[in-house]
Amino acid sequence: MNYSIEHKKPIEIDSDCLVAAVFEGPALSPTASDIDAASDGAVTRLLESGDLEGKKGQIMLQHHVSGVSSKRVMLVGCGQQDKFDTDAFLAMAARVATHINKTAATSAVFALTELNVVGRDTNWKLRHLTQALEAGHYNFDVMKSEPSKARRLLADVVYTLADGDDDDAMHAIIQGKAIAAGTRLAKDLGNLPGNVCTPTYLADEAVKLAREFGMKSTVLEEKDMEELGMGALLSVSRGSVQPAKLIVVEYSGGKKDAAPYVLVGKGLTFDAGGISIKPAANMDEMKYDMCGGASVLGVLRALGELKLPINVVGVVPSSENLPDGDANKPGDIVTSMSGQTIEILNTDAEGRLILCDALTYSERFKPKAVIDIATLTGACVVALGEHASGLLGNDDALAQELVSAGEYAIDRVWQLPLWEQYQQQLDSNFADMANVGGRAAGTITAACFLSRYTKALTWAHLDIAGTAWTSGKAKGATGRPVGLLTQYLIDRAGEVA
Repeated sequence: MNYSIEHKKPIEIDSDCLVAAVFEGPALSPTASDIDAASDGAVTRLLESGDLEGKKGQIMLQHHVSGVSSKRVMLVGCGQQDKFDTDAFLAMAARVATHINKTAATSAVFALTELNVVGRDTNWKLRHLTQALEAGHYNFDVMKSEPSKARRLLADVVYTLADGDDDDAMHAIIQGKAIAAGTRLAKDLGNLPGNVCTPTYLADEAVKLAREFGMKSTVLEEKDMEELGMGALLSVSRGSVQPAKLIVVEYSGGKKDAAPYVLVGKGLTFDAGGISIKPAANMDEMKYDMCGGASVLGVLRALGELKLPINVVGVVPSSENLPDGDANKPGDIVTSMSGQTIEILNTDAEGRLILCDALTYSERFKPKAVIDIATLTGACVVALGEHASGLLGNDDALAQELVSAGEYAIDRVWQLPLWEQYQQQLDSNFADMANVGGRAAGTITAACFLSRYTKALTWAHLDIAGTAWTSGKAKGATGRPVGLLTQYLIDRAGEVA
């Protein structure tokens, strides 16, 4: 979509649709008041009729309203004005983005940044409204024999601002578009079926992305990983005919000698659990077990758009986890790249096996910080549901930076403890550690396992098992945590700008 900024009154701008807000009470936003005055009380009459009450979720479309230059007026109910907060703004933006694409409007004026949201400035509102509008275009139908008929989608967006710095405002819009593009890529990769999005396919897409934005890409094959001693990662792929890949993409936007930030994303393109096979119900959703890797590629796409002045390396260990005559068996012991040995008590705890070797590999980049992202534990879904990703790590400053970025991006995390007492649950009689620590504190013991491979690193772990996709009628990848990680990197780039 094309975006522009105007300082005129919204009612004076010619477009297919003018979008303005109405609150319960009733109370009119400044633009709704202008519409009412220009139309000799048309909005007031709607409110008096009871057809429009300003409640959350209400949307009313009016055509050819007197005194308004746009062909249509969309009045959006926002609930009680004194309770209009961050969540209410985001919900309103999502509704508007969906509804406007049900009309034939291809251009629109949005008078929504004039709404007061406690603790949020105009640039935040511009960023998130842009992300919502871009998300409103998303439709995954590439696998259908007859894709959805083309709609007349919104193409030209005008934001009206009373005053302020246009450069800052456009920068916020550009950030919103870039994050939306990265999120869209992560969604697309996540929504593809496992027979299409294999480790090889994921590697090919990473190479294409790198080529498009002038980044460096490297794909390690199984023979390369064998030479490096990645016995943990390679043990997972033994049950599949699909060869494992270790995908590396390097974004160099900062100074040549500046230490990079490394993002390590779990790329299990399908996880049946191996010999410890999962229940059949909902197993189709295990195509989403590569959403950590997809989010890393999504962030790299956003970086390519934003051209941030920092260095970032994306590392995606990718494999399938299937039962086969050569697959890992409970009781097997494998040796990781670090030299540490692992007793595999549950073959369905495979994500940590591919991540541990990728984390060890990441040391070669001498990173400023490493963040791994993984749909790692069902225990995290039980603990935090679908609203927050789990956060653990060995550096409180890094953890707080991620919490802050999540609050701005509204892609939130919640920090869990990583106390030494939990480590003993990984004790093994036969190897340096077991790959599971029992039923209790499953998210924490999974992070404890990874912490044994990050002692030389400033490291954080994001468990996105509850946030990477939605189930049910609205099943699909969410693209999280592209927003969180991109904001984290924007913040870090601001430190060196």
